Amino acid sequence: MNAEQAGRDKDFSADALPDETAVLPETATQLVELEKLQQALAQSEERAKTHWDQYLRAVAELDNVRKRAERDIQSANRYGLEKFAGELIPVMDSLELAVQSNQNADAKALVKGQEATLKLLAKAFEKLGILTVEPTGERFDPNKHEAMMAQESRTAEPDSVLQVIQRGYELNGRVLRPARVIVAKATS
Repeated sequence: MNAEQAGRDKDFSADALPDETAVLPETATQLVELEKLQQALAQSEERAKTHWDQYLRAVAELDNVRKRAERDIQSANRYGLEKFAGELIPVMDSLELAVQSNQNADAKALVKGQEATLKLLAKAFEKLGILTVEPTGERFDPNKHEAMMAQESRTAEPDSVLQVIQRGYELNGRVLRPARVIVAKATS
């Protein structure tokens, strides 16, 4: 290549390449918009990542709560009667002692032992929240009472409980056993 040809190539290449620093106004606006869009995209991606992390944590926490609830239910099923059993053990001890001393005790000692055992049982019921239903004189309630018979009465109001044949029991407002009663009816 001779010098003239090299000079022409040099002039040609300089003329052919546009000046990279010269930016047209439309291009500058597009570049600014592109930069803003890239920043907004980066912020959105960061927020999406944060939200995804929060979602995963919430799902994990929900799963932990579910598992904890299952363990609590299993534990309640397994040990729910523990308090009840603990309250009845002294009653059992008292009954065993009464049976063992039955041969050597007199009637008065046996009655005292039975009364003590009954008091232990009543105390256990009280601690456990088991209430005795004694509806004598109250209005008959089929949700809490079981009518064994109806009897005419001149002193009691019709549909009231005249007599309790067998006491009923409630636990936290729920009937364990209805009271068996005789209900008053109007005289004919």
